[in-house]
Amino acid sequence: MAESGLKKSEWAQARFDQLNLIEGKRLAAMSHGRLYQKRVKNAFDKKVRSCRFSEGDLVLKKVSRALKNNRGKWAPNYEGPFVIKKAFSEGALVLANMDEEELPSPVNSDVVKRYYA
Repeated sequence: MAESGLKKSEWAQARFDQLNLIEGKRLAAMSHGRLYQKRVKNAFDKKVRSCRFSEGDLVLKKVSRALKNNRGKWAPNYEGPFVIKKAFSEGALVLANMDEEELPSPVNSDVVKRYYA
């Protein structure tokens, strides 16, 4: 403080003003980040087409790659067709095979695609 030629109170006030400026810049950066995320979301949402499924629709279910398959990359990516027995509002689906036997657990609508016969 003696080197800068400021009194202790003036130095404290200058330091406080600098901290306030930093806080303002931080808030501006946060606001800019939120606006950027909103723009990115809107650009992505333009390309997304929601797919609504209803009971009775035919769908193909993506094959789980957790099980080892000896056919390698030539193994089919989807299995089915399946019939949708029940469609829930959040995207869960209860599927049944063509013999009306329900699958043991519901699946998410992300792992199915519509089957056109």
